[in-house]
Amino acid sequence: MKMQPRLSPTGLFDVRYAAFLETVAYLRGRLHRYCARMTGSTLDAEDVMQEALFEAYRKIEKLDDTSALRPWLFRIAHNRCIDFLRNRQVRERAEAVFVEEEIILPVEPAGRGADRAIERLVIHLPPKERACVLLKDVFDYSLEEIADLVGSTVGGVKAALSRGRSKLAALTNGPIVRSEPQRDPELSRLLSRYVDLFNRRDWDGVRALTSADAQLRVADCFRGQLSESPYFVEYEKAQVTWKMIVGEIDGEAVLLVLHPSGDRWKPAHPVRIEAADGIINRIADYYACPWMMPEAAKVVIANPT
Repeated sequence: MKMQPRLSPTGLFDVRYAAFLETVAYLRGRLHRYCARMTGSTLDAEDVMQEALFEAYRKIEKLDDTSALRPWLFRIAHNRCIDFLRNRQVRERAEAVFVEEEIILPVEPAGRGADRAIERLVIHLPPKERACVLLKDVFDYSLEEIADLVGSTVGGVKAALSRGRSKLAALTNGPIVRSEPQRDPELSRLLSRYVDLFNRRDWDGVRALTSADAQLRVADCFRGQLSESPYFVEYEKAQVTWKMIVGEIDGEAVLLVLHPSGDRWKPAHPVRIEAADGIINRIADYYACPWMMPEAAKVVIANPT
């Protein structure tokens, strides 16, 4: 699927734009991984990262030193993550889990290439501690670099690392209670109907499930009204065999597009559907984001054969 050509460097800032695109191609998986651990959602992370990259692309002419591009992109992504947490009021819930305590001697860091289970536990930390632990123990940034990225001091970063590592150590030594996500029966029925019509290529039937002003976002390719996009045509003309099912990513109900792999079907990318009053009003298709599926902690595939 290719709805619109990718951006290419043009104009007075060719060198900067070329460096931007080259760096993004190299850094994108790491940026998504960081955003996923900060937001606690593989899907939200991609949306946050898309917004961060768009912001960076619009402001690239303000960057004088292309060697500073990587930390600049991480800083923008970090700030977007913090905005996301504030807007969703996740920050207050996360920080309420722990009572502030005296700074104690640091636990030994997890080190570069930290165990993925530990990496995913950082969602239980308040945002600053979460960011500092990720940037130091997973992404191997220096204390000075972290201070610059999160808008703190080296002393503040050390304190956040101390608290964060101690809390992670306590988590790994005790049971972790995870609440089961609440299922929305109406949304489940709507997703099942959508999948049935989509797999039959009944595009008129699919459109009937959507609002007149339903929004579509296809990573890197399209953002606007579904009615103004070639979305269904692209799936109709797809050269790769596919089918769609209802599944889950990290506890969230999504649609999964599967591609054949030997004698099995393998999830290629997710599609996120949002609805109000039984009508679909937003579709986000992540076909161009191959880094997402490996980053998911849990993918549930229903009846893939």
